[in-house]
Amino acid sequence: MAVAAVIAAGGLVACGSDKPKADAKAELQIWVRKPPGSNTEKTDIQLAAKFTAETGIPAKVTALFDDFETKLQQAAAQKHLPDIVINDTDQVGTLVKQGIVTPVDKSTFTGAADLTASAWQAATASDGKIYGVPFSLQSYALLIRKDWRTKVGLPEPKSWADLDALAKAFTTKDPDGDGKADTYGYVIPGSTKRGYMSWYFSTWLWSNGGDFLSGKPGAYTPAINSAQSVAAVDELKKQFCTDKTVVPGSITAQTTDAHPLFESGKGGIYLTGPYNMARFDKNLGKDKYEVVALPAGPQGTGPATLGEGENVYLMAGSKNPAGQLKFAEFATSVEGQTIGMAGNTDGNVVRSPVNSKVNTDSVRNDPRWTLYGQLLQQDAHYAPAVPDWAPFRQDSADTLNAIASNCSLDVKSQLDKLAGTFNDELSKQGAKA
Repeated sequence: MAVAAVIAAGGLVACGSDKPKADAKAELQIWVRKPPGSNTEKTDIQLAAKFTAETGIPAKVTALFDDFETKLQQAAAQKHLPDIVINDTDQVGTLVKQGIVTPVDKSTFTGAADLTASAWQAATASDGKIYGVPFSLQSYALLIRKDWRTKVGLPEPKSWADLDALAKAFTTKDPDGDGKADTYGYVIPGSTKRGYMSWYFSTWLWSNGGDFLSGKPGAYTPAINSAQSVAAVDELKKQFCTDKTVVPGSITAQTTDAHPLFESGKGGIYLTGPYNMARFDKNLGKDKYEVVALPAGPQGTGPATLGEGENVYLMAGSKNPAGQLKFAEFATSVEGQTIGMAGNTDGNVVRSPVNSKVNTDSVRNDPRWTLYGQLLQQDAHYAPAVPDWAPFRQDSADTLNAIASNCSLDVKSQLDKLAGTFNDELSKQGAKA
């Protein structure tokens, strides 16, 4: 579907004679990007049910996972948008561009002061306006097979060189002891779909002092071909092409494909979020792996992590705008956040709470979650505040995937080309310095 058609449809939904008459009792349709039947869907349903019990406003949760954004565009074109969408923070620019999300007035939002500044930042578009209510934040760290590391006799990694040595040992020294050459170092969701390779690699990029763009909103220049960025991509290429320490099939893997590669014993090093720990505790065993911050790269100044999460988006054309706002206020309250955290279970939809009044330790009492929280507060980097981040993420994913797939490609020349593409996109979006 053409983007222009979606934008036009979004505009018709939001304004003019098509605007529906307000009905404070109308049922809220809530879309969540979760696998249907999952424990995370069950938590979202519990959250909505509690909201209904306290407000009397009916709410129905629909869980969608595959091609979520495409289905949302189709709903916009048909002028049947849901009332609420809970989706990734980096979708802000895309939703604004499509004209299908309504702005939020922070000054009149009940409980706004309780939500952290970084959370509000993740809901703010390049024009400085807020187009969502922060719901969850998360950072990323390495999950490492501790039992394998002990078997090969190597220390906890403190540098990229240590990590590479560990990955080589996991690939060549039979850490699971089955007598077969069937284990590897890195598990990487390297697919180009939804820009996964770029999403995964961003933490490595920032950890070496590199970046996608430099500057500030409205005045960016490409940084993807800087010396630090090139060195970070050289490291990625080395893992795939020289050391061959990446699980086969990673180049086309999405996260749903990557998770089983770690828990089934194919790979022993996985950079991922805290939401997977309950799953791996159950399917692999809590004692078999450890959580470690990705060390700074050779040219980096310290640890770094991708910072992201999810927002509650109030979609255009709702019959119940008052109900939309009340749901967002409930979801970000201490009660709503606690329900979403789901203790230490794999049903968590709130990873790190956005509400500063929530005592995370009292809900989870797990030092591993504390590490993720510290990384989020101290070392998180968010996607640059361009009007639409999606093209940058996709273009960088395509380039990184090509470099990892075709070992004959020169990293610097490929990143120079990518910088040119970024420069053109910045001009197109009016975000160039």
